[in-house]
Amino acid sequence: MRKFVMHGDGLPQWSSPISHAVVVDNICYLSGQLSINESGDYIPGTVRDEAERAFSNLFAALRAADFSVDDLTFIDIAFIDLNDVAEVNKLYADLFPEDRRPARTIYQAAALPFGGRVKVMGVAIKERSLDS
Repeated sequence: MRKFVMHGDGLPQWSSPISHAVVVDNICYLSGQLSINESGDYIPGTVRDEAERAFSNLFAALRAADFSVDDLTFIDIAFIDLNDVAEVNKLYADLFPEDRRPARTIYQAAALPFGGRVKVMGVAIKERSLDS
């Protein structure tokens, strides 16, 4: 069974024909999120500002898919400039308790949509009981 998440509270209205998230069984695949507001407008700012909005959008997609931040198992972060990693690391440490940080990759991209500075995407998995 699959669930395609197109809309939800706090999610940007995208002009692109993609889902914010796709749920397959107990796994939620989250599309890349940028510093986009609910109207679909790109909001430029410092890399921390853009990362905060991108993570807020990612968390909104999780909620719309009936998952929680605690279900996040993997985060992928694309930067335009790897010199911005240290600033986003501070945010990452604030968002995720040390004992529950998702696995993560980072990389530098040649470009991001709208001229964004950072994009985040991820995977979340709901734990199943041993009886399921």
